[in-house]
Amino acid sequence: MKRVLGISVYPDHSDSETDRAYIELAHRYGFRRIFMSMLEINEESEVVKEKFKNLIFFAKSLGYETILDVAPTIFEQLGISYDDLSFFHELGADGIRLDLGFDGNKEAMLTYNPYELAIELNMSNDVAYLDNILTYQANTPFLYGCHNFYPQEGTALPFEFFEKCSQRFKRQGIRTAAFITSQVGEIGPWDINDGLPTLEMHRHLPVDVAAKHLFATDLIDDVIIGNAYASEEELQALGKIDRYQSVFAIEFVSEVNEVERQIVLNEQHVRRGDITNQVIRSTEVRKKYKNESNPVHDASFEFQVGDVVIGNDQFGKYKNELQVVLEPHSDPRKNKVGTIREEELILLPFIHPWSKFKFIEK
Repeated sequence: MKRVLGISVYPDHSDSETDRAYIELAHRYGFRRIFMSMLEINEESEVVKEKFKNLIFFAKSLGYETILDVAPTIFEQLGISYDDLSFFHELGADGIRLDLGFDGNKEAMLTYNPYELAIELNMSNDVAYLDNILTYQANTPFLYGCHNFYPQEGTALPFEFFEKCSQRFKRQGIRTAAFITSQVGEIGPWDINDGLPTLEMHRHLPVDVAAKHLFATDLIDDVIIGNAYASEEELQALGKIDRYQSVFAIEFVSEVNEVERQIVLNEQHVRRGDITNQVIRSTEVRKKYKNESNPVHDASFEFQVGDVVIGNDQFGKYKNELQVVLEPHSDPRKNKVGTIREEELILLPFIHPWSKFKFIEK
């Protein structure tokens, strides 16, 4: 499934022109999905309708898909029935996120709405909610899953729980989404905003690292910035990431040579299938560079987790093999060429047998 980057906007807490400028800026960096909050309505029905409609159709003109986050109270306030979703279709929305679950049969029936609006479910519960809906023969191409975000420090999901919740959706082939948080955004749906991540471990991480981590799990298709407004630097950093394989930022040692730089930066690395706990081995590169000399340097100390090492001229047939250190060890036949960015060490557990990975210079 194609992986997508998204932003969030909060029309009831922001200015429409500022939202438009943000949507346009994010589009420039490859964003194609919008989470739009409709949890609070403080204006007349027609005013609300016009505001959301103008914003959604503007986004649609740029190729965005917009999912509206709706609460049951909104249906009451606006006199809308779950049996008639024409209101959201007229707004231009591509789907609605259900803030409240029903009996399974109701959700399944909603996926057959005549407007082909996606029905997005809350993924942040480890219960058989989805299974129940699927037993009622839901129209699965129009059934999405999206995790919650958590504005209060210390209340977002632990990774193990997130993993179990996400697997319920992923194994059924349902499109999935989760939130990361801008480190500068100050707007969310509520008056508390300590960031808006799905995972607590992401709350204070740079956006690109958090997104890389979610994509690396192979459980999330769409990564959405939960708060507004992310900075242009954050949008740009996210726009540059590879959504389909881990790309590590490496800081080189001063003695790295040109052959080592080429091996690190210019090659597609693949973890060897018969793995070891001590290192991640990229062995194909040694064949390509077998005739290239690699003198000893930075080889006389203990390598640490996240160090990138390459076999030197003392390593025989293993000369110019690249390895990423998973367990501290010493070996004078290997040169330390650099170290992976510290925040990205959380990606290492997702480099499985035969996983592909690359490097960029920090």
